Amino acid sequence: MDYGKYKYQMSKKHTARKTVDVKEVKIRPQITDHDLQLKIKNIRRFLDDGDKAKVTMFFRGREIVRPEIGMKLFDKILEVLTGKFQVEQPPKLEGKNITMVIAPSSK
Repeated sequence: MDYGKYKYQMSKKHTARKTVDVKEVKIRPQITDHDLQLKIKNIRRFLDDGDKAKVTMFFRGREIVRPEIGMKLFDKILEVLTGKFQVEQPPKLEGKNITMVIAPSSK
C-alpha cells in the first residue's frame, strides 16, 4: 500500500466529525429552585459535551392562562447559564408548550 494513501486514510479517520445530538430537558412552570438548578446543571453538561439542549416547558390545565410565568423562567435559565453558548431558537409558545433550543458556541 502507498504510504501517502495510508497517511490520508489515517488523517481522515482522526478528523471524523461527531454527530450533534439534541438533548431534551422538560420542566414545569411551578418547578422549585433546587430542581431548576439541577436542570440547568444538566443543560450545561450537554453543552459542554458538544450537544444541543432543547428546553421544553409544558402546561397542564389552567396553567396555560399565565404563559408569562414560563417566559420569566426561561429568562432566569439564560441568566444562570454560564459559558459559551448561543440561543438557536428563542423561547416560543406553541400550543401548550414553550420550547427553546440552545447550542454550544462554535468557537
